[in-house]
Amino acid sequence: MDLARTAMENAALERALDLAARGPLHGGNPRVGCVLLAADGAVVAEGWHRGAGTSHAEAAALASVAPQDRARLVGGTAVVTLEPCHHTGRTPPCSRALHVTGLARVVHAVDDPNPKARGGGDWLRAQGVDVVTAAEAGLRADLVTRARELLISWATGGVRRRPWLIAKTATTLDGRVAATDGTSRWITGPEARAQVHAVRAQVDAIVVGTGTVLADDPALTARNPDGALAAHQPLRVVVGERPVPAGAELRSGPGQWLHYPTRDLTAVLDELHGRGMRHVLLEGGPTVLTAALRAGLVDELHAYVAPVLLGAGPGAVADLGITTIGQAQRWRTTSIRRLGDDVLLTALRTPTGGDA
Repeated sequence: MDLARTAMENAALERALDLAARGPLHGGNPRVGCVLLAADGAVVAEGWHRGAGTSHAEAAALASVAPQDRARLVGGTAVVTLEPCHHTGRTPPCSRALHVTGLARVVHAVDDPNPKARGGGDWLRAQGVDVVTAAEAGLRADLVTRARELLISWATGGVRRRPWLIAKTATTLDGRVAATDGTSRWITGPEARAQVHAVRAQVDAIVVGTGTVLADDPALTARNPDGALAAHQPLRVVVGERPVPAGAELRSGPGQWLHYPTRDLTAVLDELHGRGMRHVLLEGGPTVLTAALRAGLVDELHAYVAPVLLGAGPGAVADLGITTIGQAQRWRTTSIRRLGDDVLLTALRTPTGGDA
C-alpha cells in the first residue's frame, strides 16, 4: 500500500464530504462532493452539487480549474463521495467529463444505487482508468460510513418511493413538551431554535398536525440567523380532520401550504412523494409523532433536550403499543451536538426493535 497516496486520498475524501454537506436536502438530488488531485497529490480543484438543475460535483470541480492548470489533471485522481454518473439528464455524464481530462484514477466512497445513473465506474474502467471504492483503496472506515450516512436518505427514499421522514422533538430533561397549562415557548434556547430553522431551510416540506396549528399557531417558515427569510421555503403541510383557522399564520407565509383532512400519514407521504418531495420534517406534537412512530414512518430523529424540569405536562410520545422492554424501538445515535445550554441528539432507525 502506498501510504503517502492513502493519506492524500483520506484528506481529499474528508474534504469532499465537508463539501457535500453544503448541498441541499431538498430537490431530490444527492449531496455529493469532489476533490481533484494532481499526479503529485496536490489539490487542483474542488466542487459540490448545489441542487437540482445545477452542475454535479465533478463538473463543478472541473469548471473551477483555471485553463493554465488543466494539464495538472493528467495522471491525477478524482476523489468523489458518490460514483460518477453515466447518464444524461439535465447535465451531461460526469464519467465522460472526468475521462477527457486525462485523470488516471477515480476513488468514490459509495456506489450509485440509481439504476438510471450508475455505471460510470465500469465505463471509466473500460477506458483504462483505475476506479476503486474508498474501502478498496484502504481509506478510513469512518469516512466511508459518513459518506453512506450522507446519502442514505436520498438512496432509501428513491428505492421505496416515499420521502425520508425526520421527526423533531424539543423536550425538557424529564421528557415534557409543554407545561400543564399547555405553554411550551420556549423550552429550548435560541441556538437550538436557530438549528431548527437551518433544518427547515434544507427540507422539501414541514408536516404538523391540526392540534399544533390550533395550540401554537406556528408560521413554519425557515429563517436565517438574522431573522430574514431563508432563500428556500419548504412546503407547509397540515394533517388532520379539523379545519385550519382562516387567520392561521401558516396561511400567510411565503411559499405554499396544504391541508390534508386525514389522519392517514402514509397516504400523505405518498402524496408528497408524488409532488416531488424527498425530505420531510415532522414537527407535529405528540399525537402526530406517535402515529408516525407506530406506523414505522420515521427514519431519523432530531431530539432537542433542554436542561429544564417541569415535573408534569404532556410527554413527547404517547402510547406506542409497547408492553415490554424487548419490544422497544431502538435507534442508532449518529451525532450529539451542544447548542448553547441545550443538546441535539440525532439518531437513525435500526433494523431491529418494535418498528422493524
